[in-house]
Amino acid sequence: MRKIMSITLAAVACSASLTLAISSPAAAADHSPQCVKVRKYFNKGQQRYVRLSNLCTQRVSCYKIVIPHHKDPSGRLPKGATQDVRYGTTGIPRALYVKNVSC
Repeated sequence: MRKIMSITLAAVACSASLTLAISSPAAAADHSPQCVKVRKYFNKGQQRYVRLSNLCTQRVSCYKIVIPHHKDPSGRLPKGATQDVRYGTTGIPRALYVKNVSC
C-alpha cells in the first residue's frame, strides 16, 4: 500500500513539474509588453473617451478597450504618443479597463 502511494505521489509531482515547464514558455509568448497606460476616462458631449499613452518609445502598441456586454473596440498607438480615443456614446456602460494586446 505504501509503495503504491509513494509511486502515485511521485507521478503527480513529476506531472506537475512537467506542466509548469511546458506552460511557462507559452505564457511568456502570449505576454505582450505593457506599453499602453490609461491616463483618464471622460465624457465630451454624448461621447465616451479614454486618454491613452504609449509608454514605449521604440514601438507601436496595440490595445483593446473592455466594455461590459458590448464589442470591445481596439486600436494602435504610435510610439510615445498620447491620444484621446472615442469608444462609444454615453448610452453604453463606461469601459472597465484597457488591455494591452499583441499587434
